[in-house]
Amino acid sequence: ARIRTWNALHTLNLTNCDAAISPTHWQRSRHPQIFQPKIGVQHEGIDTGVLTPDPSASVITPSGVVLRAGDPVITYVARNLEPYRGFHIFMRALERIQKVHLRCHALIVGGDEVSYGTRPKEAKNWREHMLGQVALDPARTHFLGRVPYAQYLRVLQVSAAHVYLSYPFVLSWSLLEAMGCGAPIVASNTAPVREVIRDGENGRLVGFFDVQAVASTVLELLAARQAQIPMRKRARADAQRYSLAAGVAGYDRAIGCASPDPTQAPPSPPGATLLELNSRDRELLQLLSAGYSNDQIAALRYRSPATVRNQLSALYQKLGVARRAEAVAKLMALQGAGVEVVTSGSES
Repeated sequence: ARIRTWNALHTLNLTNCDAAISPTHWQRSRHPQIFQPKIGVQHEGIDTGVLTPDPSASVITPSGVVLRAGDPVITYVARNLEPYRGFHIFMRALERIQKVHLRCHALIVGGDEVSYGTRPKEAKNWREHMLGQVALDPARTHFLGRVPYAQYLRVLQVSAAHVYLSYPFVLSWSLLEAMGCGAPIVASNTAPVREVIRDGENGRLVGFFDVQAVASTVLELLAARQAQIPMRKRARADAQRYSLAAGVAGYDRAIGCASPDPTQAPPSPPGATLLELNSRDRELLQLLSAGYSNDQIAALRYRSPATVRNQLSALYQKLGVARRAEAVAKLMALQGAGVEVVTSGSES
């Protein structure tokens, strides 16, 4: 009953929306079949202009150790350290890695709260819980907590092996950002990770629960860094497909606002047509453009919220739109097309 109640809001939204967008094909596939035709797949995008490799990058750990690009650094990133993002698997693998590779360091970014799932019963958080189960070298294991974005980027830029593990769940931006920074990727062979990582081409895929495979693959990357250069370049090139520009363009296509084809002649502007708006309509449009809510408009115009809703509804009908954003956009489009917008009469 709880899950059906949670899904009820999504059902209403999907029923009433004009277009829906999912960042991955797997997430789209989780929706009821009846809604999937109106759901497009488009990632939001990452800032690939900032996400670049930096051979001079370095990170100073809380204990004062300086780690640089080129050092045997293993990285793990999550909003919070928890099982949904494979933190328990990573910690068990790290224990095995440290026993074999005596010089490697681990940089672990993430908070001690819970984003998904529940807290452990035996400890305050999953970090303490896992530290009680594995034997790690504290001098080579660095928990950074949550860090500023600039420091987070440096963590990815010094990485010699970035571990990304996830249950079949929403895809983290951190995976794409690590690819953009040219970090060698060891990722779980789970949906939707497989939409991004191709084993042996732009990263390595391992079984989510296979602790030994995670450890062995990380050790392979640390032992043959030069051999990873083609894979890292491929990952960085693939990350460009998820740029902010690509995300904006995809959203524009999804909602029908894509730029017109420059090879096609623009439609003739209906310059002879007059869109007649009264003074009340013009005032409402100005307030909508300024971002005022219905209640704020009601207070400014000394009207009841119900009256304002009715007036806006009449304005939307006159403009042939359904929402406030469409009303403002419609007016701008008409003016840009040479339509003269005149005031006719006054408010009664």
